[in-house]
Amino acid sequence: MDLQLKDRFFIVTGAGSGFGRAIAESLLAEGARVLAVARTDKVLGEFQQQVGPNLKILAGDITQPAVQQEVLKIADNEFISGALVNAGGPPAKAFMETELDEWDEAYRSLLRWKVAFTQQLTSRMLKQQYGRILFIESVSVKQPVDNLVLSNSLRAAVVGFVKSLSKDVAQQGITLNVMAPGYHNTLAMKRLFDKKAALQNISADEARKAFEQLIPVGKLGEAADLAVLATWLLSPLSCYATGQTFSHDGGAVNGLFG
Repeated sequence: MDLQLKDRFFIVTGAGSGFGRAIAESLLAEGARVLAVARTDKVLGEFQQQVGPNLKILAGDITQPAVQQEVLKIADNEFISGALVNAGGPPAKAFMETELDEWDEAYRSLLRWKVAFTQQLTSRMLKQQYGRILFIESVSVKQPVDNLVLSNSLRAAVVGFVKSLSKDVAQQGITLNVMAPGYHNTLAMKRLFDKKAALQNISADEARKAFEQLIPVGKLGEAADLAVLATWLLSPLSCYATGQTFSHDGGAVNGLFG
């Protein structure tokens, strides 16, 4: 299937590893041009050497306003076909383990920067009368994950503003959607393995196996598999899908609308 992505320009944040990296690679494989943003310059440099001139890179923390402005400056003369809004999550904690300053930080790292960046992206896309914005959140927006109260709470707020905004701009050729990945074979899962291991006095490998038992398909997902769906959602072919939250969880969500 031709996803009509050749030579289109995309911004991918959190592109150093995990979902962001896999989605950047998938877009590039379809002939798109990508601006990859991540914190580690070395990782991005190696990525650029592997794939060539269709990849631009920017090392920096996308949650910071100055880095967001630099991204938009690099993209100033581009038609931004789409953007992946993605960054790391807060520490694994139960409610009574948290301090109020950790809630403040979770607000900044999970919600505030996404609102600010989305406002700027949407402004550009309204001028274009086209755009795709895709958010990587967590299965916790549909089914809370144990010991992730900060993520459970603030990611749900992202879904709320994305759904609201999607209705406001639907007739301007702009779609906004959320992906809610379950347990995948990424570095982000390590904090959950370590937390479970500490609480139950088991090894990290035993904790991993315990998580796998929660998944009907019997194994952790792979970032590359999620990237297939994400790439379609970032393509022109997804014009009728907006304001949705798509699970990619191996069947782990128990609700009817998982």
